[in-house]
Amino acid sequence: MTDRARRYRVLLVATHAVQYASPVFRQMARDPRLEIQVAYCSLQGAETGVDPEFGREVKWDVPLLDGYPWTQIPNRSRLPGLGRFFGLFNPGLWSFIRKGRFDAVVIYTGYRYASFWIALAAAKFSGAKLLFGTDAAALAVRGGSSLRLRAKKIAWPWLFRLADQIIVPSTSAQEMIRSLGYSPARVSMTPYVVDNDWWLARAAEVDRSSVRASWGVPDSHVVILFCAKLQPWKRPQDLLRAFGQANATSAHLVFAGDGPLSASLESEAAELGIRARVHFLGFTNQSQLPAVYCASDLLVLPSDYEPFGVVVNEAMLCGSAVAVSDRVGAGRDLVSAENGFIFPVGDIEALAAILRAAASDPLRLRALGAASRKRMETWSIPANVEAFVQALDCAFRLAPAI
Repeated sequence: MTDRARRYRVLLVATHAVQYASPVFRQMARDPRLEIQVAYCSLQGAETGVDPEFGREVKWDVPLLDGYPWTQIPNRSRLPGLGRFFGLFNPGLWSFIRKGRFDAVVIYTGYRYASFWIALAAAKFSGAKLLFGTDAAALAVRGGSSLRLRAKKIAWPWLFRLADQIIVPSTSAQEMIRSLGYSPARVSMTPYVVDNDWWLARAAEVDRSSVRASWGVPDSHVVILFCAKLQPWKRPQDLLRAFGQANATSAHLVFAGDGPLSASLESEAAELGIRARVHFLGFTNQSQLPAVYCASDLLVLPSDYEPFGVVVNEAMLCGSAVAVSDRVGAGRDLVSAENGFIFPVGDIEALAAILRAAASDPLRLRALGAASRKRMETWSIPANVEAFVQALDCAFRLAPAI
């Protein structure tokens, strides 16, 4: 067997089970060039647990652990949970990696967890190639101080030198990493994808009229959708206020998601006199989302911090036009004048103008939605896995980065 045709034995270290990652792992497991093993530091997502951002217990209703080999590495943290450095403390990663004879170790946990550093040290001592990266499109962080920004400018160039190959999910992230001084040969883009086949199949089963009837929305009206956690940095209040300014009486606004802003959004909708045309669905599980997207015409994501935003992928696969702020990473790769709109973050008047135009021209919205679905044909799981294998080739210096 030549080096170029080699089969890679790869360990993928993940924080927890994620509905977006599992289909990619399944595709990797079927690829003859890969022999993968997933090591979970937690089974949050696959098991019922409290999501602090949703403010409720969450268990995704799609299979997350089927179709690929995985193991759970016990978390020995005294206070387990995501979002804290010692919330993931999995010392068993050391022996698992040291004994595993892996060609490469790919770490998806992020450097802000103790387990990242355990896995990194074990990979280095084992002689395995090490791949990790970031989804960040800029050094600035949500709610971060200038001190933290200065610290990142110093630490990140050093941090990513530890990787044999840096992997990123978007063009914006790729350019940000290259701006730190890394050559293109050290940075590989593995696109941020969802399971296109699943979304297309579920979308084909949706009865759009029935879903709209359950919301009390006529077929002839335009539906504008916000689908995300109701958190301040997602800026759902911008969309609500722009909707009020648009004064489009033949349009409805749907919020699919839960979070700390839920009650204040409902109160503000009443104050603006538009409560009858604003619908709050609450937390919407994965299997219900295709119906929500298909019954809508325009997805809006006004976030001021959004490294990518895979709800954009999902909505586009369901034939929706999209409008995103210029802080949404997906806008760079997936949104153009052919399928949607990009507006300055926080510019409520610009967003209101988009909503007003959208509500007045349903035929154009349908054309934009068709273009959205077409765009997703080349942004897929097979494309992600192909780029992942290419990244491994780069780590072993068998091919140039793409």
